[in-house]
Amino acid sequence: MSMTYSDPFDVLLGLQRALEARLESDWLRDSTTSMGPFPPINIFQKGEDFVVIIELPGINKDDLQIQAKDNAIRIAGKKSTGYEEGASVHRRERISGDFDRTLTVPVQIDPDRIRAEYHDGILALFIPTAESAKPRSIKIA
Repeated sequence: MSMTYSDPFDVLLGLQRALEARLESDWLRDSTTSMGPFPPINIFQKGEDFVVIIELPGINKDDLQIQAKDNAIRIAGKKSTGYEEGASVHRRERISGDFDRTLTVPVQIDPDRIRAEYHDGILALFIPTAESAKPRSIKIA
C-alpha cells in the first residue's frame, strides 16, 4: 500500500508544527516563543505599562485565545484559507493553520486589568504592570 500526498509542503509544514508543538508543552518560559513568525508582533512600553500590537488579518476574534500569567501573555488561534472544491491552486503564499505565540515582559503584570481591543485585523493588548512590581518611595524616619 502506498500513500500519496496532494502537496509535499503540507506534509513538511505539518511535521514542523508537530515537532514545535511537542517542544512547546510549557508555555511560560523565560523568552518569547512561537510556532513561526505568524502573527507579527510589536511590543513597546508606555509609561509603566506595555502595549502589544498584533497583526491578525482575516481572523475572527472568536477564534483567538489570550491567556496571561506571571509575566507572560499567550496568543493562540487558527487562520484558515479556503478554496472552492475543485479549485486549482497555482500559488500559495498566505499562511494558514494554528499559531501559538508566548510573549514575556521583564516585570510582573496584572492579568486582571489587561485590556484587549480588536479592529480591522489588528489586536491591541494593554498590559498594566502589577502594583507589586512598581517602585515604591521609602520615607526616612
